[in-house]
Amino acid sequence: MTTNDTLIYTEKPNGVAEITLNRPELRNAFDSHLIQKLISVFKQAESSPTVRVILLQANGKHFSAGADIHWMKGMAQASYEENFEDAKQLALMLSTINYLAKPVVAKVHGAAFGGAIGLIACSDIVIASEDTKLSLSEVKLGLSPATISPYVIDAIGARAARRLFITGEVFSADKALSLGLISEITTNDKLDDEVNTIINSILNNGPIALTKTKELIHHITSETTSHESLVDYTCKLIAELRVSEEGQEGLGAFLEKRAPNWRRTKP
Repeated sequence: MTTNDTLIYTEKPNGVAEITLNRPELRNAFDSHLIQKLISVFKQAESSPTVRVILLQANGKHFSAGADIHWMKGMAQASYEENFEDAKQLALMLSTINYLAKPVVAKVHGAAFGGAIGLIACSDIVIASEDTKLSLSEVKLGLSPATISPYVIDAIGARAARRLFITGEVFSADKALSLGLISEITTNDKLDDEVNTIINSILNNGPIALTKTKELIHHITSETTSHESLVDYTCKLIAELRVSEEGQEGLGAFLEKRAPNWRRTKP
């Protein structure tokens, strides 16, 4: 376990890395230091040979209020160049999470405002409690959700983004679910159980297959070349996996009606 004042990182025996925001007194708002720590621990989880799934969660009553107001106040006094470099670190954090090779599950509750929605949009699966409230509130501060916008628009589409980016309104978990920003809603008392169910489902799957499937999604959604090149890419991928050691084990286990060798017991 890695612990500091603002972040807790734990690798569980079952292959789950837990990344926990730990600034409950500030509603888990993040600043430049927390951003750097998030980049570091996500990369640590990605490179760990025993980690299969990453869980992003938060201590306290809220997931995250977004940017720390004290940090923003300091940046308001900084130069354009300093603000540009600061924004690049936030962009790096979001890109790191979004393109991580391993699955990222987010457990969300309470408030998720501003940049926190970027964390949500960059996660692969998001389970939220029914009391979750969200807002892309940057315009209320005379700012814009610029750095998180590629990921949020990818999640909810440009039309929904036009309203939510421009109004800065608070919206419900039900609304977020209908837009595709979150994957599932549950009650507070069942939140941990639902998250564990999702994680167990992922742990039942081939680790290499999961990585390759995440790559597939990013490749297809960002591909700008011909249909023929996409056909070639997808055919090569499935052929590669079928003849791989993991693919052979998975197909063999299915035909022999047994569990594959990567299957782990429930946490």
